[in-house]
Amino acid sequence: MTIRTTEAVKRKTKWEQIPKRIFEFTAASVMLAALLPVFAVIAGCIKMESKGPVFFTQVRGGKDNVHFTIFKFRTMTDDPALRNDEIEVLATDARITKVGHVLRKYSLDELPQLINIIKGDMSFVGPRPTLTSQTDRYDAHQMQRLLVKPGVTGWAQVSGRNSLSWREKIELDIEYIQRQSARFDFYILMLTVLKVFKSEGVYGDS
Repeated sequence: MTIRTTEAVKRKTKWEQIPKRIFEFTAASVMLAALLPVFAVIAGCIKMESKGPVFFTQVRGGKDNVHFTIFKFRTMTDDPALRNDEIEVLATDARITKVGHVLRKYSLDELPQLINIIKGDMSFVGPRPTLTSQTDRYDAHQMQRLLVKPGVTGWAQVSGRNSLSWREKIELDIEYIQRQSARFDFYILMLTVLKVFKSEGVYGDS
C-alpha cells in the first residue's frame, strides 16, 4: 500500500492526469450513450408520478473547492417550500417519491453524473462532492478532501456510506487520497457494484 503525503498529491503533474482523463471521458461517453434508453424510462417514470423537472441539480464544492453543478435524477417532490438541503434524508422522508425510493435503493439517481465526468467536474472514484456551505468552511485538515476531483463513488461510500458519521467520512476520504492508485480505484468500483446490489448504507441511521 502506497501512502502519499499532501505535498506528494499536490506535486502530481498535469501530464500524469491526462491518461486518466482520456479514459474517464471515453468510458463515461460510451456508458451515457448505451444508457440513453434507461435514462428515457427513468425520466418517463419520474414525470408520470410527480410534477417537476427530471433532473435534480445542485451546486457542490469540487477539486480545489471550485464550485460546479451536479446532476442527479430527481427523487423528491418538487416543492420549494419543502426543500431544505441541510436536512439529512432518511428512509422515512415524506418528500421522497415512490420512484425516488427505487432510484435511491439501487443508486440509479446517480447515473446523470456521467455528464459531470464528461465535463471534467468529477471522476468515477473520489470523495463524494458536498454542499458548498460545507466546503467553504473546511479547515486545513478537511481541505485535503478537495485535492482531487470528487467521485460518483468513493472509499467512504463502500465503507459505510450514509451510516457513517461526517468525521468518519472525512477521514476515509483523506485515506483514499493518500492511497490513490488505479488498482485501489478498481477495488472500490468492484465493492460499489456489490454495495448497490445489497442496497447498503443508502440512508443514515438517525
